[in-house]
Amino acid sequence: MEALKGVRILDMSHVQAGPTCSQLLAWMGADVIKFENPQGDATRGQLRDIPNADSLYFTMLNCNKRSITVNMKTAEGKQVFIDLLKISDILMENFGPGVLDRLGFTWEKIHALNPRVVMGSIKGFGSSGPYADFKAYENVAQAMGGAMSTTGVPEGPPFVTGAQIGDTGTGLHLAIGLLAALHQRDRTGKGQYVEVAMMDGVMNLCRVKFRDHQRLTRQSLSEYSVPTQQGMGDVPRAGNDSGGGQLGNAIHCKPHGPNDWLYVVVQEAVWEGLANRIGPDLGMPGLAADPRFAKIADRRKNQNEMWALITKFAAKYSKREFMAILNPLDVPCGPIMGTEDLATDEHVRGRDMWVELDHPQRGKWWNVGMPIKLSDSPARIERSPTLGEHTDEVLRDVLGYDESKIAGLKQAGAFSVPPKKAA
Repeated sequence: MEALKGVRILDMSHVQAGPTCSQLLAWMGADVIKFENPQGDATRGQLRDIPNADSLYFTMLNCNKRSITVNMKTAEGKQVFIDLLKISDILMENFGPGVLDRLGFTWEKIHALNPRVVMGSIKGFGSSGPYADFKAYENVAQAMGGAMSTTGVPEGPPFVTGAQIGDTGTGLHLAIGLLAALHQRDRTGKGQYVEVAMMDGVMNLCRVKFRDHQRLTRQSLSEYSVPTQQGMGDVPRAGNDSGGGQLGNAIHCKPHGPNDWLYVVVQEAVWEGLANRIGPDLGMPGLAADPRFAKIADRRKNQNEMWALITKFAAKYSKREFMAILNPLDVPCGPIMGTEDLATDEHVRGRDMWVELDHPQRGKWWNVGMPIKLSDSPARIERSPTLGEHTDEVLRDVLGYDESKIAGLKQAGAFSVPPKKAA
């Protein structure tokens, strides 16, 4: 039994934030109908690696969905949308500000057409406030949500993260909101509007930095490896500091390539064992009792010296060898894993987090798997749809249109690109 079996989602979202959300819900069993204009989601053609095939940008975010193409600029196309809306549980969109309104479908109109529908909307900055009409992309959201100002090193520029916290992170937030609204709808019979702004989502993921922002009004941040002082205002960029109460950093290992690093967390409880293991090799058999490092407050104060000693020890080991030394000491650590590491990792494959699929245009390809594991309803991952692959199927089986009606709608241009105007 699929967890969301029987839930129908009319998905007008495109690019990354919305499709992330709807793909997760599809993997949980929802019937996601991807409602595309006749040209299709723009990502189908972006960053193509195979001519005339849907790009990986599209295929990796749209699995387990059905695709229908509809021309919303025709009256017939709008009627198809209305008919689908009336039998859907969720409507999703992430258009620019005002786009759906200009098509004649405000939230008030949508709610009147289907009082039970839950509408999920992703915007860069929400529908209220002075930024409401601004456009946003992934890195704009990271810039304005607090992530970039706190990522990097103090003397360098702010950095974006490799993880797509602006788009994908917002999609995850929306999934939570939609499921909560569905649960409430099942009790009250009334749908509601669920909005997630990308900027808000990034702020939520930067919560610990706002913890530190408030701490700075009263004290310096002793766990930071860079200088801080009370009243300094902005939380500084602090490289690979752990961000928690325990000290952490990335240690370079042999052969000292770009990903030959091991991230190490030196908890208070493990310092003595760690020091007794590395100290003799460094010519410092009494390292555990060294007054610079004996107590956690001392290690915080002198952490750059501590990291230098650990790095010196690690220089003759690979990241996996160093990890093998630290694991028996109960030192939390993990190798910096590149994409090739992850794509070939036994643990990743064993958890179905790197899944091979077949596609009629692409052939064999790989997708990142479902990160949420449900014991009674495991995800079954299926390929993404080609453009309009299920148009007739949805019209016939979901809406109950007969062949003559479908033919008439096609003749009227309800599902096709409008003809170009003569010059």
